[in-house]
Amino acid sequence: MTDTQPLTALVLNCTLNPSPAASSTELLGQQVLDELAKHGVTGSQVRVVDHDIRPGVELDMGEGDEWPAIRERVMAADILVLATPTWMGQHSSVAQRVLERLDAELSETDDEGRQLTFGKVAIAVVVGNEDGAHHITAILFQALNDVGFTVPAQGGTYWNGEAMHSVDFKDLDETPEETASATATAARNAAHLARLLRETPYPPA
Repeated sequence: MTDTQPLTALVLNCTLNPSPAASSTELLGQQVLDELAKHGVTGSQVRVVDHDIRPGVELDMGEGDEWPAIRERVMAADILVLATPTWMGQHSSVAQRVLERLDAELSETDDEGRQLTFGKVAIAVVVGNEDGAHHITAILFQALNDVGFTVPAQGGTYWNGEAMHSVDFKDLDETPEETASATATAARNAAHLARLLRETPYPPA
């Protein structure tokens, strides 16, 4: 196993702003991808709100549902980066929709009885000009782990603005050192863990 073993990552950007609007969530998600690239991981982003993701907990909710195509990209990636803004101290409704659709993975297994997500790593990304990042990260970690993803040590990064102010992450002149450091750590540990899981998968059920 070498540090140059290629891996892939996918950011699901759960902003409420459709393209081409600027997105703080996209910016921090891209910073995670940039850090992952330093460890041999290539990646891309999907702005989920641009797609018709139907409510439900099935793999495919029927005609017009665009989740199956996004799911294909999730399942092809070694690392999932779930990125959400903060609204009223909570993750976005788009992020909640993603979690609900991932619930279908509980019934998807390989030939040895393992969930198809068992070899995949997940990172949480949270931005907002209000409090809530730790609360949201805890929710994302629990939900992603529950459906089979593995969370690395310090596998989250976030930025919260000053309370009662309106400055967004995308408006900053530079990324705060604390956020940049957390992003680098999350990416480094995620790449390391993803390679370990590829080399030594979880045991059969």
